[in-house]
Amino acid sequence: MNSEIRILEPKVLWNAFTDLNAVPRPSKKEERVIGFVKNFGTQLGLETLIDKVGNVLIKKPATKGLEGCKTVVLQSHLDMVHQKNEDTVFDFDTQGIEMYTDGDWVKAKGTTLGADNGIGVATIMAILASDSIEHPALEALFTIDEETGMTGAMELSPNWLTGEILLNLDTEEDDEIGIGCAGGIDLTAELRYEEEVITKDKVAYTISVTGLCGGHSGVEIHKGLGNANKIMNRLLYEGYEKYGLQIGKIVGGSLRNAIPRESFATVVIDKGQEIIFERDIKKLKTTIQKEFGSLEPDLQVILEITTMIDCVLPIEIQQNVLHAVYALHDGVYRMSPDIPDLVMTSNNVAKVTIGMGTVRIDCLTRSSVCSSRIDMEATLSAVLRLSGFTVTADGEYPGWTPDINSPILEVLEKVYFTINGEKARVAACHAGLECGILGQHYPDMDMISFGPTIRGAHSPDERVSISSVQKYWNFVLKILTQIPLKA
Repeated sequence: MNSEIRILEPKVLWNAFTDLNAVPRPSKKEERVIGFVKNFGTQLGLETLIDKVGNVLIKKPATKGLEGCKTVVLQSHLDMVHQKNEDTVFDFDTQGIEMYTDGDWVKAKGTTLGADNGIGVATIMAILASDSIEHPALEALFTIDEETGMTGAMELSPNWLTGEILLNLDTEEDDEIGIGCAGGIDLTAELRYEEEVITKDKVAYTISVTGLCGGHSGVEIHKGLGNANKIMNRLLYEGYEKYGLQIGKIVGGSLRNAIPRESFATVVIDKGQEIIFERDIKKLKTTIQKEFGSLEPDLQVILEITTMIDCVLPIEIQQNVLHAVYALHDGVYRMSPDIPDLVMTSNNVAKVTIGMGTVRIDCLTRSSVCSSRIDMEATLSAVLRLSGFTVTADGEYPGWTPDINSPILEVLEKVYFTINGEKARVAACHAGLECGILGQHYPDMDMISFGPTIRGAHSPDERVSISSVQKYWNFVLKILTQIPLKA
């Protein structure tokens, strides 16, 4: 299994990645991986520090001949997104990731792979452990909780870093050099209700929406992929309008930064309507599958009779919820008027949960322009408040404003062209990177982001290209020999 990963080239990187992936590292539960990295630095005899929130900093002196170069901060985050297929039995809190190769790709068995941002972490580990790689003085910064709040970057110990250049290793296209990213905010809507006891003769059903691609709610939001919460709401709305369907429970989506792949609902209808209800849901299922076509080839909608339930949402509350979810914007809100093909503002209707007297809707709103993000937030809040929800916004993190005159950008462009014989794409991305936050701590630090090709991040389809990792590794090593001299 994972042994086949260890023989891939560059072995030093892939072995570090395999060791890292043996350590459970959920966001907000990084204690084990913090200990793992601390022990790694200590065993190398390098100065290793941990701040109050769990960020790890390992310092390594320059190799001979590069002592006069500027100090470089190598930065990646320790946590990973945890998603798995419905039929995969796996405990992210206790198990290491099970990996395998498929052609040019490294994948995981039914779960997220953790290449985001584990390849970056492994790269830094490989450089720290080497006695032959040339480099200037290094400050290896491993942050925590990037995926669910960026609290590691936000609460980084002040004046911890002395480096003048930061290389963030968290971009997912090997021909791209990142110079900017979107900021974001978490929007949470809650509505309390008194459960209504079922008194009439009803039939209970489970409705399952599964098989969607899912993925990164920033990087892949422009693709028009299916959102399980929106699809489920469409089915429920149809059932309510035609047959008086009532909702007992919904569990849809799992993480704010992942496009929801699955949603499950328990509902009831009046007895005697089963045949026509099942017929119409089947028709709507076929319609939806045709609409998404090649984008979502594995989309499934399954309707099954189940054990009768006791309580449902009151009709008035249910109407408000269905209308609200239908009206909530999901996907791209605005494209950038200044940067071609860049999503400026978007929203992900990430989670919809109903049961035990509470309706909760979780969204993640992103934008590279603060005023547009505020506009998107107000648009969503207006819809939700009109439907009776209480809305809160928190977890805000800033975007990273592009600097096309960055000195380190010039270095990377030259190195990329020298190695590959073609120009790199210089771009901003719609994902959230820690550079925006770190830039607030260190406004004079020159920052850049790059990485190997990763597909399907934040989903069980996550995979990383083996040949791309080799290309990226060569790029990293060459960059480290071209760092400018200190002023």
